[in-house]
Amino acid sequence: MKLAIATDKDFVSEHFGRCPEFTITTIKDDKIVEKKIIKNPGHKTGYLPRFFKEQGVKYVITGGIGTKAQQLFKEFNIEIITGVQGKIDEVINSFIKKELTKAANICTYGKGKGYGIEKEDKHL
Repeated sequence: MKLAIATDKDFVSEHFGRCPEFTITTIKDDKIVEKKIIKNPGHKTGYLPRFFKEQGVKYVITGGIGTKAQQLFKEFNIEIITGVQGKIDEVINSFIKKELTKAANICTYGKGKGYGIEKEDKHL
């Protein structure tokens, strides 16, 4: 199973679409078999859900994510875990131990402006 974690340095990013990087982690038999960091390929409406579906991602972990993005991920059968904070490695371990829980989405409309990757389209 694959996770995509919105990443800002060693921590979970507060804003999914604008995060500088993603940590893509493959877990098998409760063990990390691969962990790689990729640069955010772009903040365009609908692009990241499709991109992660093509990568085989089943879960997205983030501090916050916009409503439209949540709807698009749902269409691709990718589960979103929001409200997550902390160091990436600790979050991965909590996920493996089934101790990671959803919390309130810390992303509100317009909050991400000026942070990380700029939105590349004017939709939304």
